[in-house]
Amino acid sequence: MIAYKEFPHNAKMFLFELDDVLFPKKDYLLQVYYLFANYVEFNESRPLAGAMTTFMRDTYLLEGDTDLFDKIKSKFDLDEQYRHQFGRIQVHAQLPLKLLLAPDGVRLIHDLKSNDKQMAILTKGNPLEQLNKMKHMDWQGLDKGLKVYFLDELNFRNIEPIGYIADEFGIKPEEIVCVRNE
Repeated sequence: MIAYKEFPHNAKMFLFELDDVLFPKKDYLLQVYYLFANYVEFNESRPLAGAMTTFMRDTYLLEGDTDLFDKIKSKFDLDEQYRHQFGRIQVHAQLPLKLLLAPDGVRLIHDLKSNDKQMAILTKGNPLEQLNKMKHMDWQGLDKGLKVYFLDELNFRNIEPIGYIADEFGIKPEEIVCVRNE
């Protein structure tokens, strides 16, 4: 993440993505995989959790999370009934560990606050899952007054996100900087 001084000086507002900007997305997913593997082990009454968690972690780190359930199902001979629970846990997980803000993100937010810049979160993905991530983050008090916008929800409602947010904050769209992982 770049430092505050490297952003355009005319910027009045900064919109942050959550995943891989404010915190590493893998920190959330690896805990979800751990919870799911333990859920399956409990229901199957066979020792699967360790191997399944390792498999999910390694697969995610090498290939991403696309079709991950199908790979788990095939590797561990799981019933299709677990697909629904896998999705539920991913959206509603009660994480055992807090999600920690990335140090660069903390520095940038502090710099923005000390320079009286406006900030909000504009995040893509399932709004319930994104809210769950935010609930489990250790914000260190940096979330005070932070508005959250969901890109998928705004797009669904045919609302152009940047223009909409600019109107809400009484600024021009070109005065907004989006901070995301490209």
